[in-house]
Amino acid sequence: MTEVRKLWPLLTATHRYDKSISTWQRGAGTMIEAPILAYLIETANGRILYDVGCDYAKIHVPHLRARYYDASANNFGAPDMRDQQRIPQYLARLGLLPQEIDVLFIGHLHFDHVGGLKELKRAGCGAEIHVHRAELEAVLAGADASVFSDDLVDDAGAPFQFTLQADDYEVARGVNAVTSPGHTAGHMSMLIELAKGRSVLIAGDAADLQENLDDEVAPGGFREGGHDEAVASIRRLKALSRDTGAWIWPNHDMTFYRSLQPFPQAYE
Repeated sequence: MTEVRKLWPLLTATHRYDKSISTWQRGAGTMIEAPILAYLIETANGRILYDVGCDYAKIHVPHLRARYYDASANNFGAPDMRDQQRIPQYLARLGLLPQEIDVLFIGHLHFDHVGGLKELKRAGCGAEIHVHRAELEAVLAGADASVFSDDLVDDAGAPFQFTLQADDYEVARGVNAVTSPGHTAGHMSMLIELAKGRSVLIAGDAADLQENLDDEVAPGGFREGGHDEAVASIRRLKALSRDTGAWIWPNHDMTFYRSLQPFPQAYE
């Protein structure tokens, strides 16, 4: 029986970029506005955050913004991230402190999914940080240009201590990690069994848009040689949805995000 009590999608920023980043060989020249999401899961035995958004400082401190988001480093500039979209601010609106998060589950290590680790640690969060072993190995080998190496260390420059995972596993009763590589080497999605409503399958960047799912088209960004792997992961998520009745949530689809209940309403 599931121990999940509530699920909140959190809009941590938006980013305007060329659609072909989300759909392989489709949409070049069309700009889209994409939500950057995190997900807070409350269970009977603790709280889990799936992803933590961007590093607020890299967007708002001028010399950091120039370093990480100038035209030579990022063709589409910095995401738009407001103060109220920082994770600690969302937690405060729910009457929670960062110390009350037990697991930080990082679907993959790109800057818009892992950048908030520094701020959470600075605010007192001491949660375990789960990452797939293959993900970290690929990043340490320099195989992924969408990772800011500075996101992987704390303010003192000490590397974050990741709890490394492999294959599918149970994060908590009713919360299961689902391996979905292709976009990155160790990408992980998450299946959440709600107590009252339909189960939710968070695709992460295995499917940025509903179009990725409907047409089984790979995300525009995938690891070297990972196109077929990315499509296989989409098909795996769809099969899991059929088997469990779960609702798949694409990760960077603004139209889909706007169809969800607004914060602070929760899915139960």
